[in-house]
Amino acid sequence: MTTTRHLSPESLAAQALGWVDETTRAVVPPIHVSTTYLRDPDNQYRSGRVYSRADSPNYNQPEALLARLEKGAGALVFSSGMSAASACFLALTPGDHVIVSRVMYWSLRNWLLTFATHWGLKVELVDTDRIDAVKAAIRPGYTKLIWIETPANPLWIISDIAALSDLAYRAGARLAVDSTCATPVFTRPIELGADIVMHAATKYLNGHSDVIAGALVAARDDDYWQRIRTIRGQLGTVLGALESYLLLRGMRTLFPRVRTASANAQWLAERLAAHPGVEAVLYPGLPDFAGRAVAAKQMRGGFGAMLSVRIKPNADIGVNGEQAAVAVAANTTLWKRATSLGGVESLIEHRASVEGAGTPAPPDLLRLSVGIEAKEDLLADLEQALAIAHRRNTI
Repeated sequence: MTTTRHLSPESLAAQALGWVDETTRAVVPPIHVSTTYLRDPDNQYRSGRVYSRADSPNYNQPEALLARLEKGAGALVFSSGMSAASACFLALTPGDHVIVSRVMYWSLRNWLLTFATHWGLKVELVDTDRIDAVKAAIRPGYTKLIWIETPANPLWIISDIAALSDLAYRAGARLAVDSTCATPVFTRPIELGADIVMHAATKYLNGHSDVIAGALVAARDDDYWQRIRTIRGQLGTVLGALESYLLLRGMRTLFPRVRTASANAQWLAERLAAHPGVEAVLYPGLPDFAGRAVAAKQMRGGFGAMLSVRIKPNADIGVNGEQAAVAVAANTTLWKRATSLGGVESLIEHRASVEGAGTPAPPDLLRLSVGIEAKEDLLADLEQALAIAHRRNTI
């Protein structure tokens, strides 16, 4: 491996830390498919590898790169974002109190309110963008983890990482940050005091909609981090060999992909905010967004590539906001009607119908994952879909 001490994050990502295979001189790591490793004649495992569930060499490069980008003490890759996130809670003890963002990834929210609660955690939903609300919810000595997602899907609410890390520290708790949508391109939570950073690596880290993966980065290699490592190995929530390779391949282009998509999202948000068919645009980069000041403080160089739009009803033709939103999604052609986010292609989704009862997503809301296509093409497609949605007899 070449020296990388003084390289920028962009260079570290593009060259995957400068890795070169010393035997073949290959610049791309191979895919190791072996599940088991040879024991030495004296019964030792000096290679450090026994069985690939915990010891696969396929993890080495993506974990090392992500730890460097996030400036953490170590990283672990998982079979999905859900397996990575749930490991943080399973490493706690039944009876522990945890505070989680009220607005957050829906599947994790459901898991916390069902499995994790039944298992014994005391889960409390809090508006984590309100420091006073978090402070009131903390039970010193009893609260063990504060989990925030910022920006928070699908309303893109911003929580103050530095302020919450200070609250957690003073209460003897840890702060974990789901930074999937901010990515290390724009936010590095460990620098702001976070203890754990989570990424649904399926999204921006991979960036090509062809891998299911998750990742955690720790500020310190402590007992809690070792419990998480043990949970991954014991439950087998590990990343496959091909998936590890594809994740690293995707991370090489992380910076240009995310910066292009974010610039597109900013441009689109500004124009959609002035569109007569749009009720509101939710995007941290807009000057009137509620969390704009905090976002500007902790997101450096951009505000991400996710935004949501609320579609206006048209009473003249008997179309409510939900009907109009569904019709807009139905009539896009360049934007793809699909769930997930963070790929190079732009996706549009009526989020309330996906999440169902209890969703914080208003029925007139469309979630947009902005890709790297020409921004003018993306806007034109939305404009024609908005026009169709507000015509008579098109719903």
